[in-house]
Amino acid sequence: MEQSSTTVLIVGAGPTGLTLAVELARSGVAFRLIDAEPGPHPGSRGKGVQPRTLEIFEDLGIAERVIANGRMAMPMDSIDPHGRVTHGGAIPESLANRPDIPYAASLITPQWRVEEALRLCLEKLGGAVEFDTTMVGYTQAGDGITAEVVTGDTATTVAARWIVGSDGGHSVVRKQAGVAFVGETREDVRVVLADLPVSGLNRDSWQSWIHATGFLSLCPLPSTDLFQYVASLAPGAEPRLHLADLQATLEQRTGRTDIRLHDPEWSSVWRANIRLVDHYRVGNAFLAGDAAHIHSPAGGQGMNTGIQDAHNLAWKFAAVVNDGAPRTLLDSYEAERRPVAAHVLALSNARLAETVRTKAIPIKRDASTIELDVGYRGSTLASDDRDEQASLRAGDRAPDATDLAATDGIHRLFDLIGRRRFTLLNFGPRSATTFSGPPPRILHLVEEPGSDDEIADTAGHLATAYQPTDTTLVLIRPDGYIGLISDAGDLGAVTKYLAAFH
Repeated sequence: MEQSSTTVLIVGAGPTGLTLAVELARSGVAFRLIDAEPGPHPGSRGKGVQPRTLEIFEDLGIAERVIANGRMAMPMDSIDPHGRVTHGGAIPESLANRPDIPYAASLITPQWRVEEALRLCLEKLGGAVEFDTTMVGYTQAGDGITAEVVTGDTATTVAARWIVGSDGGHSVVRKQAGVAFVGETREDVRVVLADLPVSGLNRDSWQSWIHATGFLSLCPLPSTDLFQYVASLAPGAEPRLHLADLQATLEQRTGRTDIRLHDPEWSSVWRANIRLVDHYRVGNAFLAGDAAHIHSPAGGQGMNTGIQDAHNLAWKFAAVVNDGAPRTLLDSYEAERRPVAAHVLALSNARLAETVRTKAIPIKRDASTIELDVGYRGSTLASDDRDEQASLRAGDRAPDATDLAATDGIHRLFDLIGRRRFTLLNFGPRSATTFSGPPPRILHLVEEPGSDDEIADTAGHLATAYQPTDTTLVLIRPDGYIGLISDAGDLGAVTKYLAAFH
């Protein structure tokens, strides 16, 4: 049997596995990304990309491509049995035109477009997905794992430091790790999904119909000539995916015969299988995305939560491999991400219950689903000396700010942070210090920038977002979350914090 080795073996090349691979490739951490499927998954499946995920994609350099193949803040229309139309989908006023939020609404785009953008990014970084490659089993011993991988008729033994299961709800990695997947499968909540051409209906909005037998919606899929067809199934009803059956359901629930469906390019039946793992880590095995949590599609949270799992885990792998951070850093992955998944499950369950009760898809946008409030207050990686009632604390997502002047022009804060390193915002006076290991990027706030490490808050947006004193220090993690805030200007706290990563 052939043998090979790597640092991280990623099993599953959906959005979660691809995001992890891209981040590791950018950090120079060796990996293999395998997927049992013969090629990329078809179908829209998850189609909503939330603002926090778009911020991650901006850091990866793919936001522009993803947005070009989607539509922001798609209008949503709900039609009741009497033909009355309720318009929705508008951006909440509380989120519009804010310098701390670059993306105020979700993007609608087929999931395969997201995966395509991530694969192209990975290829530019020299990586690739190994399709038609199955992980049939692995063992853990000491500092790593040994996995048996099969491609065609060829079996290979892969030695890796860590294995990450991003291989979906039926995860082989999870099952072999013996991790409980706690939750329920509700046979009374099922939905027929299909991607298909539609004639007789404009593409100006996402339209849904309320009917006594259930809801039906048709959402135009940007960058394609298709719509996503979604229809709830009555309890006990037999799923029928033939075109004639889809058409009959459409006519019953809309009362219209002028809308014509055409042969689906992809179809499926979704069941309310809602679960969360007990643990995200067992030794050298980690779980992410649908392998760790399965959500209702209500609110468009599942794909986004998985991508953010990968974003959280990747920089910690890189810190251990590249900077000598202690392995205990990896314990913070479960501690930070599992509570987020539990919260998202509760949110999506509530929206699902509302949909089942009203037989209608919610069309009002609010701040609950855009994931900008996801944070890690209370994490071992969060430290500050602020009052507990402060609006911005360590562990929160670092707010953006526009109109920052530097020696090379005007920037947003998000242009200056991330990129796989810590950033220190110094609102106080300069002081000499040394850091063990790779130093953070330091940005000193001044009235008039005269060097590369100085910026001016010309419109006051940074001050509004961070509410600093005249000595405040803010340390932003590589994944865009605040690690430390010291309003007292305690530089020793910063050096101590960073020393723990080297």
